[in-house]
Amino acid sequence: MGAKMQCTMGMTPAAIIVIPTGPPVLGESKPAATIMDNKPIVNIPPFGMCKSPANPTVASATAAASGVLTPMPCVPATPAPWVPGSTKVLINSKPALHDACKLICTWAGQISFVDAGELTIDIV
Repeated sequence: MGAKMQCTMGMTPAAIIVIPTGPPVLGESKPAATIMDNKPIVNIPPFGMCKSPANPTVASATAAASGVLTPMPCVPATPAPWVPGSTKVLINSKPALHDACKLICTWAGQISFVDAGELTIDIV
């Protein structure tokens, strides 16, 4: 919870939101995330403005501006889980999320972590 992410097509970072779907597992007193914490708005907040021409609102605004790229408000579209997820740690039967995981947005953005939001947690 609270790890900072950045989208390659977004203009500002955002923090992941973790809502436990089973008994919570905590890391430094914050809920730990899984690869299924990929829901737009619920887990993945907007990244400010989106600059992807694959985003229909950006494409429309750009066309209206005679082809000049015109960023529009970001609304993440993340239908698939994070990849790759932990191969060693499961949280409520789902692979744990770690700072090397990536999430793909339908609008051609790649979301990655820029700050894990916690110190190293040793797995025993």
